[in-house]
Amino acid sequence: MKGSNDLWEDIGSLSDIELSHVITKLYTTYEERLKHRPDDKESLNFFRNLYNAVNESTICNLNRR
Repeated sequence: MKGSNDLWEDIGSLSDIELSHVITKLYTTYEERLKHRPDDKESLNFFRNLYNAVNESTICNLNRR
């Protein structure tokens, strides 16, 4: 498995379409896990962190306007 620095480089080299695919794949992976185990902490943390990231980005974008 690659380290976080290598993955960060890989993410930085993705096109917008590829990045969208990665986000969709992560979302559906954790969504499926929650269907089978609604108390799965890893999945719950993923969605909490995703919510926080989206919310933070939205607030930053509003402040720029």
